[in-house]
Amino acid sequence: MVRVKEQKTAKGNFSYYKLIHDLIMKAKILQILIIGIVVFTFSCRDSQKDIAEETQKPIPVIFDTDCGPDYDDVGALAILHAFADSGYINILATMASNKHELVAPSIDVINTYFGRPDIPIGAPKSDGVNISSSQKWPDSLIVKYPHDLMSTGEAPDAVKLYRKILSEQEDTTVTIISVGFLTNLGNLIMSEPDELSPLSGKKLVEKKIKRWVCMGGKFPEGKEFNIHLDSLKSKIAIEQWPTKIIFSGFEIGEQIKTGLRLIEIPCENNPVKDVFAISIPQSEKDKNGRMSWDQTAVLIAVKGYEKYFNINTGRFVTFEDGHNEWKDSENGPHAYVVTKMPVPQITELIEDLMMHVTTVAK
Repeated sequence: MVRVKEQKTAKGNFSYYKLIHDLIMKAKILQILIIGIVVFTFSCRDSQKDIAEETQKPIPVIFDTDCGPDYDDVGALAILHAFADSGYINILATMASNKHELVAPSIDVINTYFGRPDIPIGAPKSDGVNISSSQKWPDSLIVKYPHDLMSTGEAPDAVKLYRKILSEQEDTTVTIISVGFLTNLGNLIMSEPDELSPLSGKKLVEKKIKRWVCMGGKFPEGKEFNIHLDSLKSKIAIEQWPTKIIFSGFEIGEQIKTGLRLIEIPCENNPVKDVFAISIPQSEKDKNGRMSWDQTAVLIAVKGYEKYFNINTGRFVTFEDGHNEWKDSENGPHAYVVTKMPVPQITELIEDLMMHVTTVAK
């Protein structure tokens, strides 16, 4: 009986110590898991913080516009300032590609209205297109709203301004948005080293530009206004450009008609609203709103194309008469966008952006 009792006692002690041992081991494992989870959580938070900070860093942008023959440029400028107000971009300059005397003052009016009167404005000093607005909206703007530039001729040389600004930027960071003639960009590519930079224009572009988004061309082929009017500089700029170019073609903006809701907003002394209110009634074809070519280029440059468009990659082929064709190539240096988001939806988005900035501008 004694032996049986001793065996039971020993067995009981063994079970007790084994239970204690198991609990201790489980506690250590739990402690390791907790530490791992904490480390992983903080690591993820740090990574998410880094991603957020990278995403929120404003994109440095140079906007190049003919701002006059049409008035979608004004809508594009409004969206540009909306994105700047939201912290998405930093507007480095707004270039005039049209030599008409009211172009630079009109750009200055819009920049001043949105609280950025000191944005540099450049203009061509070479031969170039000189064309006015058939709707005469620039005349009304420069009389009604404050601005410093009295004529486009007063603006500094666009090429010099491009070279100065680009030389001061970090490498491969700048986005160019062109919604007019390619006069300035052709001249920039051909520019020689100077006191502003020891690099040629092409080398300077290669070093500093991240992307160029161009409202121009018609796809898969055609003759479009911006490319055609200064076809020589268009050919030079596109063929010699050393970084990626994304084109938003005529057929994209042709479908997107905006402005009717914009001119109904209860906002007085607003140059963007005024331009559309003056111009839309003058044309029967604009009774459902004005075609929005230039706004699409701003949207793509700032927010990317993926949500709104698909792309075809290849090469933009230019001819001396301004006609363009397209050659598909998986590794081509160019791309053009194809409609993805339904037209009514992207129309509403673009007009909302135009209306947002006009209602909050001071």
